[in-house]
Amino acid sequence: MPITICTWNINSVRLREPIVLKLLEEEKPDVLCLQECKSPVDKIPTAGFEALGYTHMVANGQKGYNGVAILSRIPMVEQHREDFANLEHARHIAGKLDNGMTIHNFYVPAGGDVADREVNEKFGQKLDYLADMRDWFKANTPEKSVMVGDLNIAPREDDVWDHKKLLKVVSHTPIEVEKLAETQAAGNWVDITRQDITDGKLYTWWSYRARDWDTADKGRRLDHIWATPDISNAAHSSRVLRDARGWEKPSDHAPLFATFDI
Repeated sequence: MPITICTWNINSVRLREPIVLKLLEEEKPDVLCLQECKSPVDKIPTAGFEALGYTHMVANGQKGYNGVAILSRIPMVEQHREDFANLEHARHIAGKLDNGMTIHNFYVPAGGDVADREVNEKFGQKLDYLADMRDWFKANTPEKSVMVGDLNIAPREDDVWDHKKLLKVVSHTPIEVEKLAETQAAGNWVDITRQDITDGKLYTWWSYRARDWDTADKGRRLDHIWATPDISNAAHSSRVLRDARGWEKPSDHAPLFATFDI
């Protein structure tokens, strides 16, 4: 049975409820993972989602900041919620579908503007968060699992618009790429997006600061879908819904999809 999973940093689920509904109506993923919901769980506008068949939700929320949620048409129960780096931020939730697949949804800290933990506390928090993710997955070896989310790191040279210009820019610095690779290795995660789309520039985020984001096309691949080796070969049809970046009152991220034949 094919299961299509979508991940999307929505940048306020209440403010952008109309485009979430548009995505669910037009694309019909089986599971939608949202980050940066910026809402307590009880304020997430679930009625419209439920009307479209997304009657199952696990979420970790807080007022006006962070927040992750998984909406599903498939029965699902909460499996984990971890406070990595002891930040007391709502940045992780995991749900288990009734077919046995576990989905981890992450919103990794952005890390601020300066890539130096000595002068930028947020950058240190980001590195600590990734280290805690790494250690947790070492201790809790995942099986039949998918890990998605806004990981706030573009690891490959072709995941950014200009590798050399961004080497000192937070999200593409060598130390961030190294820490992300350690986290990936700890869970034996397979980068499904790049398994499917092996070469070429690929972005999921374009800054609001760009006057014409589409023409300038100075993007980064900050959003990811990974899977454990036992199901990675069942994955296919990865794609970025770039057009969603141009919808009315858009997020600065575009939805990312993958399908698993499980």
